Amino acid sequence: MTLADTLLKLTANAESRTTPSSSTLQRVRELTPAIRQRSDEIENARRIPLDLVAELRSAGCFRMHVPLAYGGDDLALTEALEIVEQLAYADGSTGWTIMIGCHTPVLFGLLPKSTFEAIYARGPDVIGAGSLAPKGQAVPVDGGYRVSGQWSFASGCQHAEWIVAHATVIDHGEPRLLPGGMPDMVVAVLPVSDVEIIDTWRVAGMLGTGSHDVRVEDTYCPAERTFRLFGSAPSVDAAILAIPPLLVTAIHQAAVALGVARAALDDITDLARGAKRRLFAVNRLAQSAVFQDELGRADTTLRAARALLHADAGAAWDKAIRREAFSPLDGARLRATAAQVMRMAIQVVDMAYTAGGGTSIYASSPLQRRLRDIHVQSQHIAVSRDAFGVVGTLLAGEQLDPRHPL
Repeated sequence: MTLADTLLKLTANAESRTTPSSSTLQRVRELTPAIRQRSDEIENARRIPLDLVAELRSAGCFRMHVPLAYGGDDLALTEALEIVEQLAYADGSTGWTIMIGCHTPVLFGLLPKSTFEAIYARGPDVIGAGSLAPKGQAVPVDGGYRVSGQWSFASGCQHAEWIVAHATVIDHGEPRLLPGGMPDMVVAVLPVSDVEIIDTWRVAGMLGTGSHDVRVEDTYCPAERTFRLFGSAPSVDAAILAIPPLLVTAIHQAAVALGVARAALDDITDLARGAKRRLFAVNRLAQSAVFQDELGRADTTLRAARALLHADAGAAWDKAIRREAFSPLDGARLRATAAQVMRMAIQVVDMAYTAGGGTSIYASSPLQRRLRDIHVQSQHIAVSRDAFGVVGTLLAGEQLDPRHPL
């Protein structure tokens, strides 16, 4: 039995427990306590268990951005962000992994329409994984490419059906260059059976994402299963595909950060409401004026971060519905919003972890996991602080380097 068959069987079992009227967000909320109880299992296994993947698949988590015409839910962007945030609130690794998986149609919409339709012919709950870092090489051959390389950070690759691999096109032993000087690059979409998964995911946080390396060696990929990440127009008409895919990634990652930060705030609030008392302190933590001030600031910071993200995501969605093009400044501001939300979420988690004192450092405390998870997330290029400089460059009237992807 293939992985896809196993997931389909598990999903069918999960669907028998899910009423058709259940919204994805409501189902995710119902699953939250069970996911939290399995956080240690997820972290120790360094992956999301297949039965949980099936539960989330039947809940609609992988069809959020699939167009209605292909059986998907085609949710508004802010609705999808709420679902991603709730999953990350339950467990950071789960939120991140499902966030990656729900992006599958956002990328596959850049494939030829016939390929998109073939991939979604069996249903809307297709799961992809992989890497958009151009770490591989694609040598043109008759009808397609021979692809080789190894890519890191392939979150969710162990339960994915398709793997995306970004590669530089090599002509006569040299990178093929575009007129502007950038190398020509293609994203190959490969069935997981063509890919070797290398166990490399031993890291500080987000352990349950299973973000192992994936490797292929001289593997054939037909041209109709490739697309170009930059400059390609979507072949399928859907509002989510009117937003550049890297921007969708960035704002979804910010939603993961919000979920982790909200969980950390709840953790420290629960701790303070109990008998927690810092060493040699006269009063309980909840009675400390300093803690009360920090807790109030953290709550405000979190609410401000969510308001910023949802306001900008809502504006982007309105633009996408009208099929308006995103200017370089539009894109830079969305990335800067994601980067700012990430930094505000870090402030909240850091405050909660610090306020927990010695309690926070134990493996039994969820606060240490929130700290590790949020700081690992913050290392992703999509939410890096260079986004602020791009906004500043454009606002100052200066020109971006033509090789810049925005």
